[in-house]
Amino acid sequence: MNKKIIVALLFAIALVSCKLSDDTSKDAAKQKIQPKDSTIVGADQDENGCLASAGYTWSKLNKECVRAFTGIQLNPTKNSSTEDVTLCAYVLFNEKADKAEIFLPDEKSFILKRNGEGKSWIFDDYQLIAKNGYILTKAGVTIYSGDGQIGNKVTGSDNPDGQE
Repeated sequence: MNKKIIVALLFAIALVSCKLSDDTSKDAAKQKIQPKDSTIVGADQDENGCLASAGYTWSKLNKECVRAFTGIQLNPTKNSSTEDVTLCAYVLFNEKADKAEIFLPDEKSFILKRNGEGKSWIFDDYQLIAKNGYILTKAGVTIYSGDGQIGNKVTGSDNPDGQE
C-alpha cells in the first residue's frame, strides 16, 4: 500500500506542478503582450466629418468642410502686435457677398447678413464693416480688424506678402 500512496503522491505533485507552470506561462504571456493603442491618426472627425487635425472645420454658410484660415484674417485689436494666428478671427463670404461667416477663436462660427449693397453685415450685436479692409465690432466696440487680404499673415514677417 505504500507504493500506491507514493505513486498517487507523485502523480498529484506532477499534476499540480504542471498546472502551476501552465498558469505562470500564461501570466508571463499576458505581461509581454500589451494591447495596442486603438487611436487612429487622422480619426478626429467632427460631427460633420471635418478633420480638425488637417485644419478643417464645418462652414454653416458653405455647407462643407473648409479651412477657415484661408479666408480673410482679422487680427484682435487688443493684441494687434501678436504673431499668434490662433487668436485671429476669419471671414468667409458666400458668392453673392450678402452673407459672411465669422470664425472666432475657440468658438462656433456664426453668420452675419447684409441688407443691401454698401451696408454692413449684422448678427445680434456683431457688425462687420467694410472700411479699409474689414472691422468686426461687438456692441459698438471694435474687437477685430484686418486689411481684407485672404489667408494667413503673421505680423512682423520678413515677407510682406505672407507667401513662402
